[in-house]
Amino acid sequence: MFNGRQGLIIWLFSLKNAKALRRFGNVHYVSKRMKYVVLYCSENEVTSLSEKLSSMPFVKKVEPSYKPFLKTEFENSKPDKAKEYDYRVGL
Repeated sequence: MFNGRQGLIIWLFSLKNAKALRRFGNVHYVSKRMKYVVLYCSENEVTSLSEKLSSMPFVKKVEPSYKPFLKTEFENSKPDKAKEYDYRVGL
């Protein structure tokens, strides 16, 4: 059915070719100052796509995003008593 998606951070030498990366997946963000592109694709295509992209002449390096593998549910997180009191008062 629906495969999860994972981000690839693609560092570029020049932003001229950033538009050409649209055919590989969904371009989420382009940083003009730091010259990188965040591209989303399906999880099963990440390794083959990163090898293909790293062989291109305008790509400096390709890094996978580790967000799908991070645990986002935290255990034993108790709210701060002072903040809880402030929220009840309406400050």
